[in-house]
Amino acid sequence: MASQRPFSGFEWMVAARYLRAKRQESFISVISGFSLIGIALGVATLIIVMSVMNGFREELLGRILGLNGHIIVQSETGAVMDYDALAAKLKMVPGVRNATPIIEGQVLINVDNASYGALVRGIERPDFEKLTTVSSTLSQGALDGFDEGDSVIIGARLAQKLGLLSGMNVTLVAPKGAVTPFGTTPRIKTYRVAGTFNVGMSEYDQTFIFMPLSEAQLFFGMEGSVGGIEIMVTRPDRVQDWLAPILMAAGPRSRIITWQQMNSSLFGALTVERNVMFLILTLIILVAALNIISGLIMLVKDKGGDIAILRTMGATQSAVMRVFFIAGAAIGTIGTFAGLLIGILFCSNIENIRQFLSRITGTTLFDPTIYFLSQMPAKVDPYEVVAVVLMSLGLSFLATLYPSWRAARLDPVEALRYE
Repeated sequence: MASQRPFSGFEWMVAARYLRAKRQESFISVISGFSLIGIALGVATLIIVMSVMNGFREELLGRILGLNGHIIVQSETGAVMDYDALAAKLKMVPGVRNATPIIEGQVLINVDNASYGALVRGIERPDFEKLTTVSSTLSQGALDGFDEGDSVIIGARLAQKLGLLSGMNVTLVAPKGAVTPFGTTPRIKTYRVAGTFNVGMSEYDQTFIFMPLSEAQLFFGMEGSVGGIEIMVTRPDRVQDWLAPILMAAGPRSRIITWQQMNSSLFGALTVERNVMFLILTLIILVAALNIISGLIMLVKDKGGDIAILRTMGATQSAVMRVFFIAGAAIGTIGTFAGLLIGILFCSNIENIRQFLSRITGTTLFDPTIYFLSQMPAKVDPYEVVAVVLMSLGLSFLATLYPSWRAARLDPVEALRYE
């Protein structure tokens, strides 16, 4: 046999023949098939889970930052006085998109002997219209009566729970009211529902009530002051860069809270869960790669006579090693790219798949009351996909080295003696 260049057509031909099962080699082929399926499922599952985690985090972050400020400026003494001048001063800080005076307070909402807890946010109409996460989802005509003192806008889920429609009345009870000789009496007032909003996050849609700022000042007894000023910056992921200039503009007796501090436990848990899921699902690919080792070792034992004949015909040890490396690498490569295709297709149609599975099983998959979002999100990160593919290929190629080395080290005389 003439010397062959590395990875020549002859080596590919022999490797392809070894991968095609004959009747007496069906068991080896089954192991190879399971290895390929295992790698494909592992890669697909890893891509799907990581994409869902990315989508969930991005959607959750978008909803939270779209409704709440990136930075909240409060006063150490309590209420923020002269808030219009302070908001104008904060807007002058480079990188600040908006500064909104707000009042927030817990209330009890009463409708037909039913009571639920809710969070009232007082905000001026121009600032409310700039809050596009909410204002873009308002029911028709919701803003028409918002400037009136007796009108509020409530979340769609809260309205559904209470059976409320636009134009109906709702009673709000604030625990802190007027101070009397008999103690503090709660403040109670009836408002007209001007409309509803639906941001697609159940935590907000069933909790928040928006009220004109002037009315919130009266309702919570904060005439001439606000609870804080919400600030929107151009880069919320780098919110720490604005802390020093905002604190300087706000004054020494101010206190600053960032969105990261307010949601640290939630996003910390998401990060930990994402990393743990990556490690666990990587084990699927690792197990499939170990199946490649066992399948190739059995193939080497079965093809001992063939290897000996190839060696006596002039095939070098490196050529034999490359033949079995190609055979094992083909399983890993085909499985990896099959899993890549499955994962991308699944992520592209994940909401349709969820709805289909919900219909055929008769259960609610991805319950919005538990997972906060009304739809299952998926965001494919190209860098993560490349990392998953490279990791899968790397494990597959490493798995072929030992069986290929054993095949190359096989003594032709010993192999032929027992044929």
